[in-house]
Amino acid sequence: MINIPFQTIDWTTVEKMEYKGEKGVAFWQTIQLGGLRIRLVEYSKHYLADHWCEKGHIVHCLEGEFISELKTGEKIKLSKGETYVVSDEMSSHRSISADGAKLLIIDGDFLKNTNII
Repeated sequence: MINIPFQTIDWTTVEKMEYKGEKGVAFWQTIQLGGLRIRLVEYSKHYLADHWCEKGHIVHCLEGEFISELKTGEKIKLSKGETYVVSDEMSSHRSISADGAKLLIIDGDFLKNTNII
């Protein structure tokens, strides 16, 4: 755990990094605070992630909609105002967006799967 003092994030000052998908692109703006990562992510139209992800996330859809495709074949659509939560290593998932989306994604050490029963 880290102690984070009160602060604001002015996303207009955070550099946008481009990540090519299998189709389309994603733009990430990332803030790293110790083991906590906060990202503003935008998917282009016709976006398809180029990998399956096993990391945990809290994903909130700010604009548009996208599909989280699970490696099991299940597809979950999230639209503006909806959120999903998953811990590390609890699913293999990738994002697909036909018309683009804007997301707030929070992840980090607190989502590690500790297998505590």
